[in-house]
Amino acid sequence: MKRIIIALMGLIVMTMMTSCNENKAAATEVQQEEVKVYDPAKMLVRLSVIEVYPEYLDEYLAAAATVGGESVKKEPGVICIYPSHLKSDKCQIRVLEIYRDQEAYQSHIASEHFQTYKQGTLHMVKNLELIDMNPLDPEAMQYIFKK
Repeated sequence: MKRIIIALMGLIVMTMMTSCNENKAAATEVQQEEVKVYDPAKMLVRLSVIEVYPEYLDEYLAAAATVGGESVKKEPGVICIYPSHLKSDKCQIRVLEIYRDQEAYQSHIASEHFQTYKQGTLHMVKNLELIDMNPLDPEAMQYIFKK
């Protein structure tokens, strides 16, 4: 069963890549920086699996949407933060996270907007699992995720 879940998460990552590319493009336009290509071997790719208590769902979804967009816009090392929920259960949240490298991730979790999100939503989260992923084609990421 765990292998099936991991395989399904891999499919989720692949289908979400296009949407992350759109978020990345919007952030690049806002910042008007030159396009940078990061070393795919150093990128941190993670799938956050979150279960939210139903009574906090709307509040949590608003917070997750806000911190994701803010992080991509403000932090040069945040390539993608793409929150979504299962169609069959809105309390089951999945967040595709892609960072330039470990240093960018550490900077992200220390940021004021992330700490505000994290501290403000702790009581809303029933379960959290962070799953580090290996891209199937790391070299292709340089063409997909430019910021």
